[in-house]
Amino acid sequence: GAVISQVGVLDMLRFQKFTIGYMWAAEYGSSDNEEHFKHLLKYSPLHNTRAVKYPAMMILTSDHDDRVVPLHSFKYIAQLQHTAGALSTPEAPLLIRIECKAGHGMGKPTTKVIEEYADIYTFLSLVLDAPVKA
Repeated sequence: GAVISQVGVLDMLRFQKFTIGYMWAAEYGSSDNEEHFKHLLKYSPLHNTRAVKYPAMMILTSDHDDRVVPLHSFKYIAQLQHTAGALSTPEAPLLIRIECKAGHGMGKPTTKVIEEYADIYTFLSLVLDAPVKA
């Protein structure tokens, strides 16, 4: 299997501390509230990594994203590689793709969109052993 995660909110305990994240507290709750903290901790991807073999993962972010700040993806891939990296294999890598000089997605130049999807489909083709036929 394989996972593609695009600009994910992955630190559910601190999302409200960064840029526009405080606006999501009405939907997700806030770790500043003890009861909400207990629930958020149970499903926060960053806080629930384990030393197990994960499927191949490509985490995508953009360096100028002001909605879902890239630190979510940076912290998550670092935690995955620290916790489970020794168990990953070349066939199931844990990777991050950082789009430079781009934001959350809308307004991205067509060339950047094409490059991103080419990388995603190439990654999936390689890790799923599903060659693309021309």
